[in-house]
Amino acid sequence: MRNRIAIGLTAATAAVHLSVANRYDLFRDELYFIVCGQHPAFGYADQPPLVPVLAAAGYALGGQTWVVRLPAVIAAAALVWVAIAFVRLLGGRSGAMWIAGLAAAAAPMLAGLTATLNTNVFEPLGWTLVAYALARAVLRDDRRALIWGGAVAGLALEAKYGIALWLVALAVGIAVAGPRDLLRRRELWIGIGIAVPIALPSVVWQAANGWPFVALVGHAHLKDAVTPPLAYAVNQIFVFNPLFAPIWIAGAIAPFAMRDLRALRFLPIAYAVAACAIVAGGGKDYYLAPAYASLFAIGGVALARVVRATAARRAYLVLATAASAVILPIALPVLDPGTLIAYQRALHLVGQAQERADAGTLMPPTFADMLGWHTFVDQVAAAWNRIPLANRSSTSILVDNYGEAAAIDLYGQAFGLPPALSGQNEYGLWGQRGQSPRDVLSVQYDAPDLRHYCTSVAVLGTTSATYARGFEQNKAIALCRGVHPSLARLWPHIIYFE
Repeated sequence: MRNRIAIGLTAATAAVHLSVANRYDLFRDELYFIVCGQHPAFGYADQPPLVPVLAAAGYALGGQTWVVRLPAVIAAAALVWVAIAFVRLLGGRSGAMWIAGLAAAAAPMLAGLTATLNTNVFEPLGWTLVAYALARAVLRDDRRALIWGGAVAGLALEAKYGIALWLVALAVGIAVAGPRDLLRRRELWIGIGIAVPIALPSVVWQAANGWPFVALVGHAHLKDAVTPPLAYAVNQIFVFNPLFAPIWIAGAIAPFAMRDLRALRFLPIAYAVAACAIVAGGGKDYYLAPAYASLFAIGGVALARVVRATAARRAYLVLATAASAVILPIALPVLDPGTLIAYQRALHLVGQAQERADAGTLMPPTFADMLGWHTFVDQVAAAWNRIPLANRSSTSILVDNYGEAAAIDLYGQAFGLPPALSGQNEYGLWGQRGQSPRDVLSVQYDAPDLRHYCTSVAVLGTTSATYARGFEQNKAIALCRGVHPSLARLWPHIIYFE
């Protein structure tokens, strides 16, 4: 019965994610990761190498969106399996498995994180596996778990650096609540010894390239929306489904209230440490999301003990899952764009703004970032075709951001467009990509600003796509003839990390 619950919920999660994986186009970051992965390196300006490598490999298998997103589908399903395994570790039975498994599968925030292949996609799985490894070491004296937990941490660091915060928070939790002897176990340090060399190449790459990721983090406050602590907490309740809140809240309380769970007090303390650090740093709402599956597992066990009536638990889970189903269209691309916008307005499902630039975007930014890229490239290509053929070999295309640049790189080949240039993040480090242009076709808001750097400026088009992000609309596609000083001299001023 226990295996059937895990297999059933895991398979159902995979089926739901796979069924919508091809509905919209590739996400802004997916385009960027594909291009990064096509230029293999030990690291990139804004992320470690694992996700770009996976994205490029998936795209190479025919360019299908659902193939690119297969790792995200697997990560979503695997999280459900691990959450249920965590429940079993704590001695939970079928009732607790249903509670934790459904929460891990249907919490809108967790579903949304795995809607695309992004650097966050492996975080819930990685954070939960590390917590599970520590719990096994504590509850069953399984010291080998500390070794494979270290390997998981190392791999997670090759996907996103965010797990470093969780590792520090867990260390604080163990130092405060114990068991402190865990920090002295040889296997823990073996695990750390495995994690470090796995993650080290990316760190060395960052150091060799002037720590661009540190610069990026330092500039995050310029674009991220600032959320007060109380608003952040309320938003966490909403994005994880308010009816699932009793589960993770129980998971945070139970280790202090139930004797046989006391050894896990370090986990809710780690959650609190991570939450405080993220809120104090002005982090986005999804930064804390990877910590919740562990709390769902503990909370599932606690609630199953408190609510012993099977019928009551079943009614609660049916109601909570139905509530998630209502919220799910703003997490997964279930509805077409027009229907989604109408659905949001009808139910007042407006998510918390993550970036200042989200103003003017008609739908959730993640979905908007999956739309309009082919239209954008078509518009740039139409402007490019207005340039005399004899002049194109000495003309480059310069765009504002990596999403635009990656879309041109991937979709512009069909129009004969050159590799795009951009100053943002990894594109900034790539520089002029072997080009020494006399003229530049620039995509930016203020075409008049180009007059300081051009002999003449001609606006050849304008960007416009119905559902794209607000900041992608109404940009001028302008030809800057006779760039001065040269683009090579201007490049250090064009680079930015954001």
